[in-house]
Amino acid sequence: MRKIAFLAPLACLAACAPDSHTHRAMTPAAQYATGAGPLVVNTHVPDFATRGYEPFTRQDVVAIALREWRLFGQPVNDDDPLLRPEPTTPAVKPERTPGLWQRVGEYWWIGQDPEETEASWDGKHDADGHITDFAHDGLYAWSAAFISYVMRVAGANDRFAYSPNHATYINAAASGQEKGVRARNPAHYAPKQGDLICVGRGASKSVRFRDLPTPQGFPAHCGIVVATGQEDAPFGHQLSIIGGNIDDAVALTHVPTGPDGRLTDRRGNSLDPRYPWCVVLQVRYDADREPVTSQ
Repeated sequence: MRKIAFLAPLACLAACAPDSHTHRAMTPAAQYATGAGPLVVNTHVPDFATRGYEPFTRQDVVAIALREWRLFGQPVNDDDPLLRPEPTTPAVKPERTPGLWQRVGEYWWIGQDPEETEASWDGKHDADGHITDFAHDGLYAWSAAFISYVMRVAGANDRFAYSPNHATYINAAASGQEKGVRARNPAHYAPKQGDLICVGRGASKSVRFRDLPTPQGFPAHCGIVVATGQEDAPFGHQLSIIGGNIDDAVALTHVPTGPDGRLTDRRGNSLDPRYPWCVVLQVRYDADREPVTSQ
């Protein structure tokens, strides 16, 4: 892992002015308990996120993700997991350091609905306040909680299936249950800033777009696209994503694309030698005017 200085082009993403919009009614909004579950009011969410003070924009989602990345020290992880040396337990994990374990707790508290046990977790404690196993804390993985937090704070309200598992909102989008997110085929759609790109993990690394929605959950990982159309090392044409719980931190990863910005070649094969990206989640923002087309 290496660290880089915060890039001015990324910083300017947050400064872009949103398009004209219509404010929603100034009343607390209901939230998704699950992709298909009952609607509930989440009192964990601040008023500015639920009452429509500002439109739901890709600029805000990108800015919030970049803010959290800066908070964790701006790590960049472009490693190939198959070429990594045998993992060792670090002396200090970012998620357990003062100030950051509480921040992970905010991802859980705000990103999840109140009835979820995970809402009371943090970077090193379980729901009862007991310190979790330092070496085997994968049971408390918070990457989906991070995505849910960013979407919630940005004002997605009931347009996102908040969950401790990425597969919940992937399957909800693929089945049409998620009104604010559309599952798009990486072979046909180039990700934009504020979209999500996702990949199966472990035994589920073979999951492809044609397999969605899956009959049950599967281990996955998603990142928020914060920059596109880049031509730079290490991949030439590339985009940048930010995700949570990458080496126990919020980290930025560069992802190779074709000149057209897509993640696959003409045959639909992922251009990323590390990750076979299976789906792009197209997020529908208030300022968007283009219609969502079929695959």
